[in-house]
Amino acid sequence: MAESVTVSEAVAAGDQALARGAWGEARSWFAAALEQSDDAAAHEGLSWTHWWQEELPACLAARERAYHGYRAAGDRRGAARMAQWIGDDHLWYAGSPALADGWFARARRLLDGLDECPEHGWQAVFDAYVALGVADLEAALRLVGEAQRIGRSQGAIGLQMFGIALDGVVLLQQGEIAAALRNLEEAATAALAGEFEQLVPAAWACCLLLSACEELRDEERGAQWCQQVTAFSERIGARFVVGNCRSHQGWILTRCGRWPEAEGELVTAAERLGDGPLMWHRDVLARLGDLRRRQGRPMEARRAFEQAGEQWLAQAGRAALHLDAGDAAGAVELAERSLRQLPRASPKRVEALEVGVRGRLELGDRDEAADHLDELCELATTVGTSSLQATRRLCEARLAAADGDGESAARHYADALASFERAGTPLEAALTRLELAQALAATSRAQIALAEARQAHAALVELGAGPDADRAAELITELAGEDSTPAPCPLTPRQIEVLQLAAEGLTEQQIAQRLVLSEHTVHRHLANIYTRLGCSSRSAAVAQAAHLELL
Repeated sequence: MAESVTVSEAVAAGDQALARGAWGEARSWFAAALEQSDDAAAHEGLSWTHWWQEELPACLAARERAYHGYRAAGDRRGAARMAQWIGDDHLWYAGSPALADGWFARARRLLDGLDECPEHGWQAVFDAYVALGVADLEAALRLVGEAQRIGRSQGAIGLQMFGIALDGVVLLQQGEIAAALRNLEEAATAALAGEFEQLVPAAWACCLLLSACEELRDEERGAQWCQQVTAFSERIGARFVVGNCRSHQGWILTRCGRWPEAEGELVTAAERLGDGPLMWHRDVLARLGDLRRRQGRPMEARRAFEQAGEQWLAQAGRAALHLDAGDAAGAVELAERSLRQLPRASPKRVEALEVGVRGRLELGDRDEAADHLDELCELATTVGTSSLQATRRLCEARLAAADGDGESAARHYADALASFERAGTPLEAALTRLELAQALAATSRAQIALAEARQAHAALVELGAGPDADRAAELITELAGEDSTPAPCPLTPRQIEVLQLAAEGLTEQQIAQRLVLSEHTVHRHLANIYTRLGCSSRSAAVAQAAHLELL
């Protein structure tokens, strides 16, 4: 940095770096400005570098320095802006709503009498947050409409679009799902297209959309937007999702079978939210517990669920662990605890309802299980996502199996499987396929059941769901023993030869050299192997071939 740079030039350069997501560069520019003068704008800019790097105490200290600087300079608009963001930080990050109320009141007083400006619109946004927190949807809707109006009149696209995003949140609460998603997706599109003046509201708009995808169990939609957010982060060269947004993204990645990525998001969120709002910390612990349970790590899952306290997903997760351990009564009790925390119309209830159906059936409480299924049908009809439709059909299959109607059970299982595959939830699809295999075996279709069990086993191995893969292997052994007709070898001798070398860790080029083939031919052989074994990766194909005693 040139020594001749003025304070205003350094602040402007810092602001430009913030817009690019270059937090370190921005911090250097603002520090350079502060070496020359105790400038309020430099403190404000510095606060955002701390915000993005999740350093809340330093962020609040810088914001308060900026607030006092603006007040000393008689800049009521600047002081009001800082009061708003300090209030927001206390509300969402420090978990201190009373302090937030005080700062928001101070901002309103400072803005009173000023010509209309974007800060008036942002105050409407913050007031809408508060209204949503107490379920005053009428006030929230009025306030987000005001934010949009001011955004349009002031030419503040970010304010207008964020108002539209919050409008989507209100519509979601009112059950207007299609309209809510249209608003949320428009705002996220504008955010990722770079139309927002600031990155922070852009990140919030994406976070609100991911949260909606999670609540609606719309993993297919959520996965597409996670991909877009990740690509945007890579383009700007900076982390775009922070705070509790990591939790939403981690949950979607978990459901989509992208467990290593999900673990990175959830572990980081758990570490960084430890000193934040208790509600957020419990939310991420519950989601981390859900991931651990899927990975077959029940002790770690139980510990995370217990640390999450009475959080609804934690109770549903604990119920599932009890069911896995053969304690149906304990599972039902915990599922009911989860359900009592959630309103009847909430799609979040699906986790506990699904466990409740299984638990009630194991206890022989068929009527209670049917009641849970009726509620699942209502949710699936209202929300309409593939994931909810799949869960409904899965529970219909279990009820039919309990009634001894094997044909209906197999049909419902197959429908559930197709819906889970559309939703992009590989663990649910594989476990449903496993139950389908059992239903087919019960109706004397052993060969088809064996094929389904083998496909489920390959998918579970690929995911890394060890205990579930072991259950699939046991079923395969059982079904293979019942099947008097030897299954034909699914691979040709050349394909077995290629897979043996792949199992040794050779690359496609090395395999081609060893077998005197072209790399293209080896690649084609591997693709055909994956298709024949029902796998999508080398490790899963090797595991499946080993299980079939082909290697």
